[in-house]
Amino acid sequence: MKLPGISFLTVLAVLLPLATQGKSARPPVYLGMSAALSGPAQSLGSGMKAGMEAYFARINRQGGLDGRQLVLIAMDDGYVPEAAARNMVALIDKEKVLAVLGNVGTPTAKVTVPIATEKKTLLFGAFTGAGLLRPSPPNRYVINYRASYLQETAAMVRGLLAQGVLPYQIAIFSQNDAYGEAGYTGVMRGLKEAGYVHGYRLAHGRYERNTQDVEKGLLEILEAPIKPRAIIMIGAYAACAKFIRVARRSLPDATFLNVSFVGSTALKNTLGHASEGVLVTQVVPHFDSDLALAKEYRRDLQAFAPGTEQGFVSLEGYVVARIFVEGLRRAGQEVNRESIIDALLSIHNMDIGLGTPIDYAPESYQGSQMVWPTIIRNGRFEPFEFASPATR
Repeated sequence: MKLPGISFLTVLAVLLPLATQGKSARPPVYLGMSAALSGPAQSLGSGMKAGMEAYFARINRQGGLDGRQLVLIAMDDGYVPEAAARNMVALIDKEKVLAVLGNVGTPTAKVTVPIATEKKTLLFGAFTGAGLLRPSPPNRYVINYRASYLQETAAMVRGLLAQGVLPYQIAIFSQNDAYGEAGYTGVMRGLKEAGYVHGYRLAHGRYERNTQDVEKGLLEILEAPIKPRAIIMIGAYAACAKFIRVARRSLPDATFLNVSFVGSTALKNTLGHASEGVLVTQVVPHFDSDLALAKEYRRDLQAFAPGTEQGFVSLEGYVVARIFVEGLRRAGQEVNRESIIDALLSIHNMDIGLGTPIDYAPESYQGSQMVWPTIIRNGRFEPFEFASPATR
């Protein structure tokens, strides 16, 4: 059976150990992924896949887990919900994966979460901070790693207000779908917590998913009665890059802020020199930091994915794989679709070298609550503290 989306590196990582172990080898653990590996959001899917595969390759080179190799079956959905739904069914029913990891996007999650729930198969570490993956009470079949969009955008609002930006001087530019709505809701919540109840009056421009048709959304913001000092953006890198380029002609002094889903490295590379001063909130620490896990990530990416550019997205994929493997260890040799969930939820205050513990609780199936703001300066991402003026 041909397994779509398995990289040559992963195949080698599986076949070489099996060739030496012969008939005594235990069967591999198959894991699934549906993500944008083509189209405008492909850097996100490719980054998550590269990070996960780098960690799995490390484990496989060490002999796997209890002699079982880890195989990632990654299917391309192009950031299209209908394709993601088909992939999810195929991964669960045809490929018989243990769990699905690292799926990318909120619009796709809107259709894959119900499938995971119906088929009682774990969706773990999805690359989205949307609330639909964080219901209360939690959904047993959806476990997250990253901070939510509510937390990212609320952090932006608090930071801007602390810098002296008035609430009504903030504008919003968002993708016109569930992803954009999730970020918008976070902005509104952050403003409400700050005592500003008129957030609905803020200028709000939108664009359609998988397009770069940003002009109408920009016009909505430029025609607002109040000229914005800061624009919070909830979109993908290609559209956000175009928006920033065009908007700066009319708003040269505005601060542009993006949530982590934008695809930080792709945004910076697309903007070039125009990226100076752009802020992006991250849900992992800087990939070039001295933290233990960041060092391991850089080493393993170089060893198992040479030529892959380091970045926040692939680091997140690496973190997701690292946590999942801990779950596999805890589940033991007879792991199945239910026991892997119980094993992951048994993780409490676990230090994996991120500088913040991974902790799951009965009321929160989200391992990390941390948001790390960054700013682009001189073509590089730097940690950013909102207490310091965001000068360009």
